[in-house]
Amino acid sequence: MFHCVLYQPEIPPNTGNIIRLCANSNIQLHLIHPLGFQIDDKRLKRAGLDYHEWANVQQHDSLVNFTQTIQPTRLFACSTKGKKCYADVHYQANDAFLFGPETRGLPHTILEQCGEQVIKIPMAEGNRSLNLSNSVAIILYEAWRQLKFSNSM
Repeated sequence: MFHCVLYQPEIPPNTGNIIRLCANSNIQLHLIHPLGFQIDDKRLKRAGLDYHEWANVQQHDSLVNFTQTIQPTRLFACSTKGKKCYADVHYQANDAFLFGPETRGLPHTILEQCGEQVIKIPMAEGNRSLNLSNSVAIILYEAWRQLKFSNSM
């Protein structure tokens, strides 16, 4: 199984869409506090539809708490500041993918800690970024494809 980690997400519909994505791909979702919304926000529930019951969502007080509790094999920071294309990495079960808040991305200190494991999605020159839920879908589906869409937990 993979781990999708949202670091301080801010926009409820994005998180709701990611809940739905994770439920349909059997990927563990982790939310790192503080959240920019209440977990029972109706916009979050509307975007996630009725997938909340099938999604495995855990909340953590900090990124350190997440890494100590879950102990992923590798942690990939997903950022427009990455040098390595997401499609050039060979993923393995128990990898974690870390995505930053919508308005500011991952802090520089976290990107430095991840070192060579900062990956990016190629985009046309001069553009800022893709929508968070679209970025999560692109990267998670590539990782899952590499494992031949295995649904094992």
